[in-house]
Amino acid sequence: MQLRYAFRLYPDTGQQTALAKAFGCARVVFNDAVYARESARKAGKPFPKIGELSTRLITQAKQTEERSWLGEVSAVVLQQSLRDAVTAYSNFFASLKGVRKGPRTGAPRFKARKDTRQSIRFTANARWKITDSGRLNLPKIGAVKVKWSRTLPTTPTSVTVVKDSAGRYFASFVIATDPQADAEQMPATDRTVGIDLGLTHFAVLSDGTKTDSSRFLRRAEKKLKKAQRELSRKQKSSKNREKARLKVARAHVKVTDARHEFHHQLSTKLISENQGIAVEDLSVTGLARTRLAKSVHDAGWASFVNMLEYKAQRYGRTLIKIGRFEPTSQVCSTCGVKDGPKPLDVREWTCAACGTVHDRDINAAINVKTAAGLAVSACGAPVRPELVLAQRTETGSHGFPTEPRAA
Repeated sequence: MQLRYAFRLYPDTGQQTALAKAFGCARVVFNDAVYARESARKAGKPFPKIGELSTRLITQAKQTEERSWLGEVSAVVLQQSLRDAVTAYSNFFASLKGVRKGPRTGAPRFKARKDTRQSIRFTANARWKITDSGRLNLPKIGAVKVKWSRTLPTTPTSVTVVKDSAGRYFASFVIATDPQADAEQMPATDRTVGIDLGLTHFAVLSDGTKTDSSRFLRRAEKKLKKAQRELSRKQKSSKNREKARLKVARAHVKVTDARHEFHHQLSTKLISENQGIAVEDLSVTGLARTRLAKSVHDAGWASFVNMLEYKAQRYGRTLIKIGRFEPTSQVCSTCGVKDGPKPLDVREWTCAACGTVHDRDINAAINVKTAAGLAVSACGAPVRPELVLAQRTETGSHGFPTEPRAA
């Protein structure tokens, strides 16, 4: 299994200039590749292969006066940027054919110089290394200071250097983990749990445990509004506007980091304590169109479930998603009678058949666990299906976490 370990970088002024050149050259090669393929499409010609693009846009371009500055950065950075463009087209065509899962992916677009997030990738061919003093030595950039928050379990296969919207630099290492060693970290247990995700309480477990929602965005909303007002009053393209933009970005980054930390701690706790976990497959996109949109996005259910997925796969746990149309809030978990839908302000209700008084969220969590096949039988033995590992694929240089954690 491949994971990403992200660490904060602190480049000096000269290294920041070298990184800016690398970001710019990678962006130019990506845009040239998109332009070449779009020109071929409009002319009715077949798309040029990656080998032809590499020769024309990198090797031959370095010999011209207009693109001679491409030689100032590592060739591996340019090759990986070209590969990203080809991969983007592959994902686009796979999405059109319905082969690729998830929302439909659009055609690759040109990258702008004003994009606030930029990244470059170094593979093993670039001969980058971690020095004895703990610095990350990158070709044509130098030895960059790294804030190590943990030890890398194995030798990384590649490293992606990212500059986020708040001006922070990160190094994201791709690590291949050992399944046997991961399984030994968390021994097997007999416990199983169902989870009901909500807004008042972020997660309610079938054993009655409730985890309050921290509402990170709501708590920082006043500060964000003030920073956004200051940004809107600054003159465009001015240095003061860039300072105000960084202030807004850093405020958002604090919210994102706090939410990710909360998700990581809770998901790790659930994975370590339970062998089987059941959650509901919520339609976050649909809920985000309602009047609860801001609260739904603030909760970050999708990010939390994704963490449960890859951690379940890594440590040999069972994660089961039940259908989103399962009436978990309408069925009595004691007698199984469906009591009908209830408005959101009804937090407790009494079953008309057996007279049991239910907490709405705890009852739903128990029904989630039952629907997933993780309920306890009459003899007290847990009923679990066969182990089905959650699927997770490598995401390239995109979507890596903003804090030093595996993702």
